[in-house]
Amino acid sequence: QVQLVESGGGLVQPGGSLRLSCAASESVFSIYFMGWYRQAPGKRRDLVANIFSPDTIQYTDSVKCRFTISRDNANNTVTLQMNSLKPEDTAVYYCNIITFGRATYWGQGTQVTVSS
Repeated sequence: QVQLVESGGGLVQPGGSLRLSCAASESVFSIYFMGWYRQAPGKRRDLVANIFSPDTIQYTDSVKCRFTISRDNANNTVTLQMNSLKPEDTAVYYCNIITFGRATYWGQGTQVTVSS
């Protein structure tokens, strides 16, 4: 069965905002890493933001001060709030979770398009 479900992608104008969510099933537990990657056509999949257990947060330089990653432990959810979006943010965004037991889970991907 599916373990990760992503939502929140869409089309926005430059300067706009989107919020991406990734909900993990209850069978996913003992989480070590929760992160968001993005991939544009013909390019590699790059890490955008992540949380290491217990609460260490990291961002790639291009999204610092614009994106915010957070988690809701009660609902087993990780969220990416994206503000001041730029055309170069256009990509498919993927949620990734790694457990202490080294199990790896990927979301199905959600399209984010920033265009005027």
